[in-house]
Amino acid sequence: MNTPPEYFTEMYRDADDPWGLGSRWYEQRKYAVTTASLPRRRYRSAFEPACSVGVLSALLADRCDRLLSCDRSERAVAAARHRLAGRPGVRVERLVLPADWPERRFDLIVLSEFLYYFGAADADDLLRRAVDSLEPGGTLLAVHWRRPVAEHAQQGEAVHRAVRAVPGLVRIAGHQEPDFLLDVLIRTGSPAEAGPESLSVAAAEGLA
Repeated sequence: MNTPPEYFTEMYRDADDPWGLGSRWYEQRKYAVTTASLPRRRYRSAFEPACSVGVLSALLADRCDRLLSCDRSERAVAAARHRLAGRPGVRVERLVLPADWPERRFDLIVLSEFLYYFGAADADDLLRRAVDSLEPGGTLLAVHWRRPVAEHAQQGEAVHRAVRAVPGLVRIAGHQEPDFLLDVLIRTGSPAEAGPESLSVAAAEGLA
């Protein structure tokens, strides 16, 4: 069973930024770890579901030619659009996933504090859609809170076990703390593309 839509309505009812994404050092530091973990300096086209008020979106926009961010909350979408106004190549839309998953291809998909709102079946569906939407060589980054939350359909540990088991992805990096888990995976088009040299940042820059 997924987290009910009413949960998000209540969270945004009395607060513009109910999780303090724009003010907490915890979030600022986590976002710094997130963006530092991206293996490419720049991406052509990125997708960020559950963007909330757009704090991480602004950082991703600095690394992407085009960025599609979305949220199911109208209030969150309005706040993210305001934060990202004037940023070229950035769009913020209201989408309810998995039903509204965009029919586009991306070379970066960022699943930040997102999958634990879904039961196992829908989370697996979302991960399949993500892989299908990723270009060969594209990056999927997942980062989630790992402590129990009553309103979450799953815990972060279960989510990241599922992420690491998705066919078609090779994990190249991970980060673990008491508070959150982060995994970076690459979509490979063939077994040869899964070799260490093809997944090495140093090799891509001629250093290895």
